[in-house]
Amino acid sequence: MKSLPVHAAPCSFAVSAAPALLMSLVAPALLAFSALLPRPALAADGGATPEQAVAMVKKGVAFIKKEGKEKGYAEISVKGGQFSFEDLYLVVYGLDGVVHAHGANIKMVGKNLIDLKDVDGKAFVKERVEMGKAKPSFWQDYKFTNPETKKIEPKSMYCERLEDTVVCGGIYK
Repeated sequence: MKSLPVHAAPCSFAVSAAPALLMSLVAPALLAFSALLPRPALAADGGATPEQAVAMVKKGVAFIKKEGKEKGYAEISVKGGQFSFEDLYLVVYGLDGVVHAHGANIKMVGKNLIDLKDVDGKAFVKERVEMGKAKPSFWQDYKFTNPETKKIEPKSMYCERLEDTVVCGGIYK
C-alpha cells in the first residue's frame, strides 16, 4: 500500500496567516472600544494639562530649593529647556511684582510688572502676588497670549509660594 505525501506548506500558511486574519478582525473592534475609554483632561488645542502644570511647578520649586535661586532662575528662563513643554512654561515673580525668571520671554526678567493688565483690564500680576501672600498654592484665571498660537486666550495659572516669590506655570483653555 502506497501512502500519500504530506505537504507542510498549507499548514504553515494557515498558521502564519492566522495572526494577520485575527488582527484584521479584532483591530476595528479594539479601536471602536478605545473611543469609549476616558481620556486625560487636555487644554485647548492639545496643549498642556492642569496636571502637567502642577507637576512642572513642583519640579521648578524643587530645583530652586536644591540648586539655589541663581541657578534655578537661569534654568527656568531657558526657552525650550527642562521647564517648558508645549505651551507650558514657568515664571517666577517676586511678591513685589518683579520677574525673576521667565520661560517664554527672557526680556521680562528684572521688570516690575505689578501694574500689567490683561485685555479685560484685570491686573493679573498684582492679583497673583496678593494671592501668593495669602495662600501657599492657588490657581488664577486671566487672558494672555499663547506662545504657540500667538492669540490671546483664556489661561489658568497654577502657582506655589516659595519664600518671597511665586513659581507659576499655566495652561491655555
